Amino acid sequence: MMKKIVILGSTGSIGTQTLEVVRNHPDMNIIGLSCGSNIDLLEKQIREFKPLYAVVDNLTAANDLALRIKDCNTKVTSGMNGLCELAACKESDTLVTAVVGMLGLRPTIAAIREHKTICLANKETLVTAGHLIMPMVKENNVSLFPVDSEHSAIFQCLQGNQQNEIERILLTASGGPFLGKTKNQLIGVSVEETLKHPNWSMGRKISVDSATMVNKGLEVIEAMWLFGVTQDQIQVVIHPQSIVHSMVEFTDGAVIAQLGTPDMKLPIQYALTYPVRRQMSNQKLDFYQMKKLEFREPNMETSKGLQLAFKAIQMGGNAPTIYNAANEVAVEKFLNRELDFLSISDQIELALLNCKKRKEPSVDEILDTQLEVIEYMNRLR
Repeated sequence: MMKKIVILGSTGSIGTQTLEVVRNHPDMNIIGLSCGSNIDLLEKQIREFKPLYAVVDNLTAANDLALRIKDCNTKVTSGMNGLCELAACKESDTLVTAVVGMLGLRPTIAAIREHKTICLANKETLVTAGHLIMPMVKENNVSLFPVDSEHSAIFQCLQGNQQNEIERILLTASGGPFLGKTKNQLIGVSVEETLKHPNWSMGRKISVDSATMVNKGLEVIEAMWLFGVTQDQIQVVIHPQSIVHSMVEFTDGAVIAQLGTPDMKLPIQYALTYPVRRQMSNQKLDFYQMKKLEFREPNMETSKGLQLAFKAIQMGGNAPTIYNAANEVAVEKFLNRELDFLSISDQIELALLNCKKRKEPSVDEILDTQLEVIEYMNRLR
């Protein structure tokens, strides 16, 4: 049966790799694509995949794109309304949320309400609104498949073990480009040094999050919602080789791990083809060439971003939204060379201490929190 797919964020890292997967599967059809501002690449994608719909964040850019592709049969819209309509469109059955940030929240909700299968690569949706999303998924009998490599690994480890009690989740982290560095050695590190991830090819924002360990903090929060565990059941393990993507330990002491090369196309394809595993042309592991697999405890002195995630979990309510929003602004400042590397976590901490708290935030309150944090962060220097 033909799978009819909408991709939010088709010009980003996850979006372009999703399209690589789709190219190899004739039973997958692209119904809609969206992007932030890269209409040059989006135009190429439209001409190749011929979607019914395309959405661009900015109205001016959307009008520009519409003129460029007036010879195509693709309808172009813009803004949040366009994203929500695309996510819920009647012609699709599957939504891949590959956008970064809070942009993915409302469209994901719209898709769940229309009973779409959700392939989730947007951490912020569960980090900020897991208390709303997971009951909604259950109520609408929707399948939600994680696309992040670590959460996909955990999901794969649980296949055939759903009835067995989880003792703990071992969430692996590469350690990023500054593994082994002391806090003093991180003073004054450059943007260029921060973006040089040793194993993964990622976008700029996620590369910075990996270096600060905020990315792992977001993944801890996401894993709690996805797999129904507490923070005490999640242990972060540094694994520099990025071969073991995560592990699950059960109550009898057995540990099941998912291994693979550092390639996002595998978790993307598994989410799209579950429960079937299909042939892939990606590089396979060669165990004869594998010299060693290392596992270390995180250095919490240099992993303040991870510490603050656990603080946000303990605070509850909208604290994870504050954590996420403050990080987004701080990372943007760093990438614009307005903030030094170590100050990213310092400013997140200030936001957690000083921004307005809400106990059981609604979607509107989550988005209000986002705006309040941005305003607060922009006042910090």
